[in-house]
Amino acid sequence: MGRGVEVCLWGLVTGCGDDVADSTASTTLAATASTVGLSDDTTPTTGPQLDLGATDCGLDNGALGLSFIWIANSTQGTISKIDTVTLKERGRYVARPDAAGNPSRTSVNLAGDVVVANRNGGLTKIYALPERCAESNGTPGLQTASDAQHLPWGIEECIAWHTPMTYFSQRPVAWTPGTFDATTCRFAEQKVWTAGLNTPGTIDILRLDGDTGAIEATITITDAYIDDYGIYGGAVDARGNFWGSQVGQAKLHFVDYDTLAHRSWDMPVGGYGITVDSQGYVWTCAGNASRFDPASETWQVVAAGEYGGCMEDGAGTLYKATPGGILAFDTATMTIKQTYSLPQHAHGISVDFDGYVWAVSQGSEAYRLDPSDGSFQTVGGLVGAYTYSDMTGFALSSVHVP
Repeated sequence: MGRGVEVCLWGLVTGCGDDVADSTASTTLAATASTVGLSDDTTPTTGPQLDLGATDCGLDNGALGLSFIWIANSTQGTISKIDTVTLKERGRYVARPDAAGNPSRTSVNLAGDVVVANRNGGLTKIYALPERCAESNGTPGLQTASDAQHLPWGIEECIAWHTPMTYFSQRPVAWTPGTFDATTCRFAEQKVWTAGLNTPGTIDILRLDGDTGAIEATITITDAYIDDYGIYGGAVDARGNFWGSQVGQAKLHFVDYDTLAHRSWDMPVGGYGITVDSQGYVWTCAGNASRFDPASETWQVVAAGEYGGCMEDGAGTLYKATPGGILAFDTATMTIKQTYSLPQHAHGISVDFDGYVWAVSQGSEAYRLDPSDGSFQTVGGLVGAYTYSDMTGFALSSVHVP
């Protein structure tokens, strides 16, 4: 693996090759996609395109803030921003004003900023880059964390917004792609999905304005599987539609971005991790890896060890956490390609923009795996780390490339 290759987000950042736009769209899922509110342009044919050189906006991964992985320190009530290149922690932030939110899932948008969900209620957005932060505490200069030492709430100035919520369980969070304005080199219309458990079996799925944190829509569903968690994990597809999975005798939930219509399907096995791959399939990952086809509304299942997160690399390989390491699947054939060993059980899985695979333990360490040779490097100093979600923004970029 090497640096110097930057991801070109076609349709978001200008400067990509025209041959990408001329590629033939896959019709595998589009044939009957209207059954879940999808249109013919929702299924990308490949993952993010790699382009040598800068975009017309001069935005490479670093300028976009996409060279970080955001890992929740659940027992500390904070979230860590770790540089995926240097492996250094570049900031740690309290996830809720009282520092008692018990944060878990994180989601990174295509500008690099993060939103973290607190199990005990509430969402918080944090800016990836100091130049986006603004004076808010009355002290001259910018006060923001630059390493593992976090600042108190109200002193830290890179908190963009916090939206309090009082749900019994609030776990999933997922950004929508939004749109990129090449004239201003800024993203617009980015939204955030989350879900909260009211009482067992009754769940709110909410969509928020990504700039302000204001709740724009609430969809209350009453046909959820009855448990103490509600929706456990969330992801979006290319149109920004929400997909959420449950554990136990689980259900998969869908909410259409435009109409807010809700549908659900019984899942063959429970799901901890959830992701949407570059072909538009929805994967849930627990003791097995299960692939849902939105067009045919059918499942395929592969036995894959214990529960854990999962994410695709944008080119047909899905990585899934398993006891003692990571499994690599071929997403087309549903077969295991390779097993990678790690010092301890990994729970959360993410892929960064240089192709490394990240595994987060339920403890103090995270690992950066090079899938080309199985070598890995360790990041320590985390506190009760626990994140099953798109911690880097790579999964979102992968589904959004047409």
